Amino acid sequence: MNRQITLAARPVGYPKESDFNLVEAPIPVPEDGQVLVKTLYLSVDPYMRGRMNQARSYAANVEFNEVMVGGVVAEVVESKHADFQAGDIVNAHIGWQEYGVAGGGELRKIDPGLAPISTGVGILGMPGLTAYFGLLEVGKLQDGETVFVSGAAGAVGSVVGQIAKIKGCRVVGTAGTDEKVAYILDELGFNAAFNYKNVNDYTAKLEELFPDGIDVYFDNVGGRITDAVFPNLRVKGRVAICGQISQYNLESPEVGPRFLWYLITKRARIEGFLVTEFAARHAEALVQMGEWVRDGKLKYRETIAEGGIEAAPAAFISMLKGGNIGKQLVRIAEPS
Repeated sequence: MNRQITLAARPVGYPKESDFNLVEAPIPVPEDGQVLVKTLYLSVDPYMRGRMNQARSYAANVEFNEVMVGGVVAEVVESKHADFQAGDIVNAHIGWQEYGVAGGGELRKIDPGLAPISTGVGILGMPGLTAYFGLLEVGKLQDGETVFVSGAAGAVGSVVGQIAKIKGCRVVGTAGTDEKVAYILDELGFNAAFNYKNVNDYTAKLEELFPDGIDVYFDNVGGRITDAVFPNLRVKGRVAICGQISQYNLESPEVGPRFLWYLITKRARIEGFLVTEFAARHAEALVQMGEWVRDGKLKYRETIAEGGIEAAPAAFISMLKGGNIGKQLVRIAEPS
């Protein structure tokens, strides 16, 4: 049988484990052009919280009793597609379940010789691609600029800061624990960092850390930290909006200052994005990212929950509450 995690209830505030159900279904059978895969690692990501809501945003939300959406690293069990054979390791988007079928065109092969296969949904997967295109294409980063990253110890933010360092930039990050601050300073090489829970006046803190202003802000969190960026932007500054995790679990909207007039005085630009809009260039980016990982220019950390598919809800909730450093994964099975 195929064990799956489905949506049981729409969360109010932070999700609870009772918002999910563990169910069993027959293992699916691939048709011509399809591949049956076995999940090895499940990725849990902030965007999934929005897909649990009733209101539709940029993509169809998960309905009651549907399998939770998500990406996986998987092993091919049976293939009816000429490009794949049993034993191949692939990136697939089959959701929170132990087995699934996908069309061959929906899969991406993972090279186990380049890096651990878990990176296929981490630094060499969607989070890494998000960092790459969000910083370089949306943020239009130029060598030697100043960069501020919120959520800097997470799967995306930790990569953003390192790419900016590769480009010769001065990089400052913020995170929610002293351990995370130490990680981005000591292991990832950020120039400065602070624990946002220990700072009251974010505007003053950013003015202290960026006396000449911020060229590029990569926003993963939103809220008061983001509000404080706008007075500290440099002329022609850019803001790339990747996520707003501080807002996802609020039971009522957070009231903040109105900052758009700073975009006039700073002649700045703010732009949100989805990594899927760069799908045609993912392969190109992964070649470069793979080189940086192999050469030791990009480091990463993974927080891996054990216990199989039933551990996914708790791992997801922990990630939303900041319990991870780097990429949050759930180990589902070992390769054959």
